[in-house]
Amino acid sequence: MYFATHLYVRSYQLCSGGKVTYKDGFVPPEGSDMLLKQFFGLISDYNNKINLTAITGERQFFIKHVWDSLAGQKYFPAGASVAEVGSGGGFPSLPLKICRPDLFFTLFESVGKKCAFLKLAADSLAIDGVEVVNCRAEDAGKNGKFREKYDVCCARAVARLNTLLEYCAPLVKVGGRVVAYKGDAAEEIEEAANAAKLLGLELECAEHYDLPEGEGARTLAVYRKIKPTPPKFPRGQGKERKDPL
Repeated sequence: MYFATHLYVRSYQLCSGGKVTYKDGFVPPEGSDMLLKQFFGLISDYNNKINLTAITGERQFFIKHVWDSLAGQKYFPAGASVAEVGSGGGFPSLPLKICRPDLFFTLFESVGKKCAFLKLAADSLAIDGVEVVNCRAEDAGKNGKFREKYDVCCARAVARLNTLLEYCAPLVKVGGRVVAYKGDAAEEIEEAANAAKLLGLELECAEHYDLPEGEGARTLAVYRKIKPTPPKFPRGQGKERKDPL
């Protein structure tokens, strides 16, 4: 386990205004900037029908959603199968898929209208390798079709870490990772230590970084799955939130 220091961001400009410098020097493939702009247009239009995000301006969209989503891309191995729980508007999954087309995603979302948007976005952007499943994460974790089938499970702005790990861990293969996108997470990481142990996880790192232009501090809490998750998890019936491990 290690705790990375805050990383200095050299520069940032919106896709519409010039070159983007992403964390760790990541360079997305050619054409991804146009797809990201199209994605911004789609989510802006659909946000009038259902609340997908409170962030409606282009600048904040690219910093708080796109840049932040791509900040964890190094924890997704080449060609990885990825589960995302509580996909909502598709963060971090869709920016990652646009900029890392080698990844394969299954998006678990319990709200039907949000699933409809995710399917629309994948179809409109002609993105292959994205499956949208309308179900709760705790139900997916009990389903043999999905349980321990993924190299990585990721989530952003879903629940506190001790609850989130119970949603994510059952979906990941032994040797795989859980990548949780969080804000200031020091307290949550300490709070989730028992949950991680019970679920077969070990904290690999907690990487702290700053969003460009003073838009806030973030943490990537990354766990490695070192043994199978016991069959009794996830417990279901809302116990993950009501009575966290």
